[in-house]
Amino acid sequence: MRFHIKIAATLAGVLTSLLAPAASAGLVSADNALKSGYMEAKRDSEIYSLIGEQVIPVGEVKEGQLVQVFPADAEYYELKFGHGVGFIDKDDVERLNRAQAEKVKDPLGELNKPLTNQNLITRQAINVYTAADNKSEIFGILEENLRYPIIGRLKDRLNNTWYEINLGDRLGYVSELDCEVDNGIPVLTYHHLLKNDENKRFRHTSTTTSDVAFSNQMTYLKQAGYDTISLYQLEAYLKNRINLPGKAVVLTFDDGLKSVYRYAYPVLKQYGFRATAFIVSSRIKRHPQKWNPDSLQFMSISELKQLQDVFDIQSHTHFLHRIDGYKRPILLSRSLHNITFDFEHSAARCRSSTRMCCISPTRSAPITRRRCRRRKTPVSIWR
Repeated sequence: MRFHIKIAATLAGVLTSLLAPAASAGLVSADNALKSGYMEAKRDSEIYSLIGEQVIPVGEVKEGQLVQVFPADAEYYELKFGHGVGFIDKDDVERLNRAQAEKVKDPLGELNKPLTNQNLITRQAINVYTAADNKSEIFGILEENLRYPIIGRLKDRLNNTWYEINLGDRLGYVSELDCEVDNGIPVLTYHHLLKNDENKRFRHTSTTTSDVAFSNQMTYLKQAGYDTISLYQLEAYLKNRINLPGKAVVLTFDDGLKSVYRYAYPVLKQYGFRATAFIVSSRIKRHPQKWNPDSLQFMSISELKQLQDVFDIQSHTHFLHRIDGYKRPILLSRSLHNITFDFEHSAARCRSSTRMCCISPTRSAPITRRRCRRRKTPVSIWR
């Protein structure tokens, strides 16, 4: 792999320009009459892409292999990579002659098959083959710690499973023995945190976590190489709109308790993690409350503003986070009109307190002990 810090910075600018086409009109060189077309790799050629929020090396196209490219800027071509785009150096590829172009036909339309809503995960760098046979020509490489969409499956003569993928608008094959199937993204949920020696009232409450246990869990995630992603990124993942790392996790904190500001916020900030706080907006305090481990205090306006360098603030309703006389959530007995009014009120209160808060079904998920997978209804995702 070549030294890539400068390249990554350049490509970050390219990605920004692609999101604002008018601003990028001057970036594409005049000699780029090519709107799109297949080109041949002159050498083993590195691919870069945006994974989560970082532009990193994500793979390689082998010398002599063909990929379809599109103009990006004066130095790079764009190509299809997963649910997004990759970039390849213009000096690494060259135009095809007519005979070479015949090699890229897709008579069965495999590349146009609908997505399976299933990804593979790479735990190490793996080969992508030109056929479902590990003795076939190697088309390219996928780097470790990637999630990559599967467009099909088939069996070889030994009954081994192979996954079909689209890389640069070429059909590639990955052995199931070289990767894992994506079983979803874990979404961890916390509520209340206390030190062991101060926890007298909430010791046997399942929603209370010791500060030591929490710190150990975050240390594990950091050492294991996990990236914390936002719920906006999770939503894009569920809609097949983003490339995420294989090791991705979402951290959420319910209710808006002061203990999160006191014990979770410093640890998350230390590790460079991000999280989402679901705030019961009727409980936001005008001024910080005095700390008392024997009762529940809620965060103030100033505390919520301070932790926004780590936390995304979302709604946990305004007045509907309660139970009725039968110990059932009152939310279940309210009309659509009442629920809508409450959420609108909650969003307005969050915005006035923190100047940021957006409500979406994906960011109001129920709590379970399962991973978050693609499902038909956003409100049914798990955390």
